[in-house]
Amino acid sequence: MGKTISEKIIAKVAGVDSVKAGDIVWADVDKAMMDDILGPRVEIAEKMTELGASVKNPDKVVIISDHYTPPANSRQADIVKFTREWAKEKGIKSYYEFIGPCHQVMVEEGHVLPGTLVLGTDSHTCMGGALGAFASGVGSTEMLGILVTGKTWLRVPETMKVTWSGKLADGVMAKDVSLRTIGAIGHAGATYKTVEYHGDTVVNMPMDERLCLSNMAVEMGAKAGLIASDAKVKEFLTANGITATYDDVASDPDAIFCETLDFDASTLVPMVSRPHEVDNVCSVEEIDKDVRIDQAYIGSCTGGRYYDLLEAARLLKGKKVKEGVRLLVSPASKKTWDRAAKDGILSTLSEAGAIVMAPTCGVCVGLHSGILADGEACISSTNRNFLGRMGSKKAFVYLGSPLTTAAAAIEGKIVDPREYL
Repeated sequence: MGKTISEKIIAKVAGVDSVKAGDIVWADVDKAMMDDILGPRVEIAEKMTELGASVKNPDKVVIISDHYTPPANSRQADIVKFTREWAKEKGIKSYYEFIGPCHQVMVEEGHVLPGTLVLGTDSHTCMGGALGAFASGVGSTEMLGILVTGKTWLRVPETMKVTWSGKLADGVMAKDVSLRTIGAIGHAGATYKTVEYHGDTVVNMPMDERLCLSNMAVEMGAKAGLIASDAKVKEFLTANGITATYDDVASDPDAIFCETLDFDASTLVPMVSRPHEVDNVCSVEEIDKDVRIDQAYIGSCTGGRYYDLLEAARLLKGKKVKEGVRLLVSPASKKTWDRAAKDGILSTLSEAGAIVMAPTCGVCVGLHSGILADGEACISSTNRNFLGRMGSKKAFVYLGSPLTTAAAAIEGKIVDPREYL
């Protein structure tokens, strides 16, 4: 019987020959990631002290301060300081701060490799699935056990096969693929399942776009969002100076999937997620044209990578952000920021009227740098639009691709970006 990617990886880290969906196993964790907002300061540090326990494998632990950086107040600064000092005290050498969202840092710094098990205290850890890793979010209590023992238990998930075939039209991005998929499956339709992306549409995507697909798998309730590793993954790792050895992983032709969905990429149009649920999806053509936008945001671990900024700059070049609209841009990492600056992309965005900011999670989760006021509306290239997500509970957040977001910044309302290319 053939095996899915999830079954292959989990069998490997559990040290057994074979597993199937539904099995419960104890597994060795290849990399454990914590951020500042859900890291040691939550309960982990206190409980470890109570237990008199130590970190079993400091070399397998990564801590990234990203949500509270740059700190907006003394409380946030204290949390970052505590996180930094705790990492040093525990001998954790892989500590990063002020260089961007944790998931992007994880893949750029070589902490996510094909065929490995990566768990983190952030739900969008599933982004690592774009590199062929079983990557998933866990709670702080579960992370405590992982830190102390180096292991955790897992129930092997069923796998949904999602196939996208055909060529995307100019102006349509991976974010549109994600939103269309989420709209079809629903916010809980893939709960504790793996969503595995297949098809020539996905194969032909640049890695930056594949990362967007895997990142948003959790918005369907998925445990993981996987894509088979291939030459593009190797190129991505090599470009980031990562030379570690690994084994490529893909599902067998006769693997068993609990459900299969097929989509035609050639017919896809730009999509928008309306407030206040990610699966409240419609095409840009269906959106209420009377909705006025106060803020547009291009950034985060979902929509702030180099390709995202490149496409936004392509649309905005020679144009101006509408008066009264704030266009905020936060590159997904310092590496992304530096590359986009060197290539003139940030200058193009700035000349159009964008405010270019530090790499941070702060805007996406409503902690600092771009908080919405009562009654304001924002279109964002991020991954969530829950009530109060970016500030006021009386604000409205729409989700769209970086291109759709850029076009909205020009018009002050949500429009079809294909008309501006």
